[in-house]
Amino acid sequence: MVIALRGVSIGYGSRAIVEAIDLDVRRGEILFIGGGSGCGKTTLLASMNTLRPPLAGSITIDGIEIAGAGEDTLQQVRRRFGMMYQLGALFGGMTLLENVRLPLEEFTRMPRAAMDDLARAKLGLVGLAAHADKKPAEISGGMQKRAAIARALALDPPIIFLDEPSAGLDPVTSADLDALIVALNRMLGATFVVISHELASIFAIGHRFAMLDGARRRLVALGPPAELRDHSDDPWVRRFLSRTASGEG
Repeated sequence: MVIALRGVSIGYGSRAIVEAIDLDVRRGEILFIGGGSGCGKTTLLASMNTLRPPLAGSITIDGIEIAGAGEDTLQQVRRRFGMMYQLGALFGGMTLLENVRLPLEEFTRMPRAAMDDLARAKLGLVGLAAHADKKPAEISGGMQKRAAIARALALDPPIIFLDEPSAGLDPVTSADLDALIVALNRMLGATFVVISHELASIFAIGHRFAMLDGARRRLVALGPPAELRDHSDDPWVRRFLSRTASGEG
């Protein structure tokens, strides 16, 4: 397992949103994490990517414990994953190439020319080689998401975290982004952990789906999306994945 959570509770201050999470992320899979509004999926991601310590429990990435770890250990772990934030989080005053080059500047001592070559190569992987010198405002929202993924790939990490990659995109652009994620997963062998409630994407490309329930404050389902939709013992899980109103079925 590339990521392992044991007894993890997440929240704010002393208030837990979700408690006692046990979850293994398999190497090379595309795992979606979702649930209803306010269920804690984004907070869980923040704990997995070292930005917010869990309230309790253990989180290991490639065998390294990050809960309670010192800054040196966290910096070591951060090189093992790339992160795409919900709105892309590209710096508007920089070109796409400069945005993708940032992780290389932070974590390596490569010559500038080598950094530029590598940044252009990453942009090529996501179909943006011809747009390297453009700024984010000069490209579409879908292209901005692709550029953010290119930046997440800059250090060749084995793990990629994606926070709501399809948010704000039309269905065709969203499907194109799904296809890109699948292609990168197969080409690079990277593990993708995707925070999303987009059912079309979950069913189209998700190997497994981990569902959080804020009302019960726990992980309530884990498995292949279609199998959970059709055979889960939990009515809420079946309704969520079937997009069924609470008064139906």
